[in-house]
Amino acid sequence: MAIAIVDYGRGNLHSVSKAVERLGYEAVVTGDEGTIQIADGVILPGVGAFGDAMEHLRSSGLDRVVKKAASAGQPLLGVCLGMQLLFTSGEEYGRHEGLDILPGTVVRFPAAAGLKVPHMGWNRLYFSQAEHPLFTGLEEGHVYFVHSYHAKTEQASDLLAITDYGGPVTAIVGRDSVFGMQFHPEKSGQLGMKLLGNFLALTGAARKPEGQSS
Repeated sequence: MAIAIVDYGRGNLHSVSKAVERLGYEAVVTGDEGTIQIADGVILPGVGAFGDAMEHLRSSGLDRVVKKAASAGQPLLGVCLGMQLLFTSGEEYGRHEGLDILPGTVVRFPAAAGLKVPHMGWNRLYFSQAEHPLFTGLEEGHVYFVHSYHAKTEQASDLLAITDYGGPVTAIVGRDSVFGMQFHPEKSGQLGMKLLGNFLALTGAARKPEGQSS
């Protein structure tokens, strides 16, 4: 089976799908519930504002589909804004309800002296749970961030990695089969691709034979 990349009109679909394919897996960009239900794993990308993205998810019915996938134990990865949508609520341009798969709130970086917002560039990851299977064979390193808002988790056990930007900032979250990465793994060099590859391996999806194209 394939990896379903959720198409709700607000995501970096091409770059994520190409990254999945470069790692040897089949990627299907789709908004079809049946296709998502039978996928080995699901990736929820996202670019733009929290409230607008949630509106598109709800109007398409894909909010229900993503929540169903998570509750069924399908491996699910939220990327950038997609990670933020996993939380209870977001405070971008007013308070908006999220998917509420993970408890927590997405808030704006404080207007601190010398802290540029959006946070844009390469920052170091620090593994909070280095023994987690997502980090198998990996060492801490730098990944690429572009965001003005960040998630504040309610449960410490959901926090898998942080970065430092005027203080600790949530970078990777995970609970059971649900994961989120605030940065763009597909744009984060070798470490980002290895993290994405480790998630794909956790889905149990079969890799395509060498040399086989989509």
